[in-house]
Amino acid sequence: MNAFRPTRVTVDLDAVRHNVRTLKPDGVELMAVVKANAYGHGDVPVARAAIEAGATWLGVALVEEGLALRMAGIEVPILVLSEAPAGAEAVALAHRLTPTLYTADGLRRLASVARGRVGVHVKVDSGMHRVGVWPPEDAAGFARDVVGANLEVEGVFTHLAKSEDDEVTTKLQLDRFGAAVDAIRDARIDPRYVHAANSGAVIRHPEAHLDLVRTGIAMYGVPPAPGVGDDLGLRPAMTWRSAVASAKRLEAGERLSYGHRYELERPAWVATVPLGYADGYPRRAWASADVLVGGRRRRIAGTVTMDQMLLDLGEDPPVTGEEVVVLGRQGEDQITAWELADHAGTVGYEIVTRVGPRVPREYRG
Repeated sequence: MNAFRPTRVTVDLDAVRHNVRTLKPDGVELMAVVKANAYGHGDVPVARAAIEAGATWLGVALVEEGLALRMAGIEVPILVLSEAPAGAEAVALAHRLTPTLYTADGLRRLASVARGRVGVHVKVDSGMHRVGVWPPEDAAGFARDVVGANLEVEGVFTHLAKSEDDEVTTKLQLDRFGAAVDAIRDARIDPRYVHAANSGAVIRHPEAHLDLVRTGIAMYGVPPAPGVGDDLGLRPAMTWRSAVASAKRLEAGERLSYGHRYELERPAWVATVPLGYADGYPRRAWASADVLVGGRRRRIAGTVTMDQMLLDLGEDPPVTGEEVVVLGRQGEDQITAWELADHAGTVGYEIVTRVGPRVPREYRG
């Protein structure tokens, strides 16, 4: 993407390294989850930074995501966190992607193309109810089927639904998962990796650290829920900025943008910024969200349009080209992913992952 517009994302790879080192428990391996283009930050640069900081595994959602990392020359183990779609198994194995299994059909398809004793990770559904062997009591039998198909159970894992804010549910899931792992070991199958901890559990549940932790959102300096991990000093890696493209002085009573939902209560300078919902900025945030200009908060003035937004600058005339920060720090103030998410009725995860492909990423550190 050409970078003629001033709208861009800057990713601080030193922040990623810092966060990985902060989150990695002693004596436990760490998987850096870089699915969805590393939560919008850029999969290859982030993966390399995480590996430099001590990550020994990468996690992806799609076979295609794993292939992109391999094509970039990344050699560490890569776990595809869900079963590969039918027809993708041979390609995944040819590029040394580690498969996840949890259905008889997925096992049959993988075994039909495997050459040699391929290592797989069996996923157990302990209560998230998205994917995984359910009920957990069936996991030992499924693991025996994997071994019987001449594959190796290298890992067993689960995913926690509420690790950031619900100790009771998390304990229930960990107990179910622990019983399933015990049954697998009683069947004389000894997985090298047993893992359950996502970002919330890395921060709040050390009993879930086991052999390997999977850090997703926290690795990018975004807490898994507001306030979780504030004491760790995690550093947000993403800054999303643009600049004032034009400005005009308008009188009181003028209405702005589509639908004329915003009315000026007094004469004011209004600035146009070339950043809109086609870039991933949440359209519905316009009614209450701020941006930073000159170190001060300024209100978005009216509906965010596809390519642009308007700002109410009051009596302060803007300077064309002046920096506008919509996510990140400027001066002494900061707009976080969770703050913007609150204005948009969503979660911090969505804010960073939805930044679109037409916004260039730049890297420092």
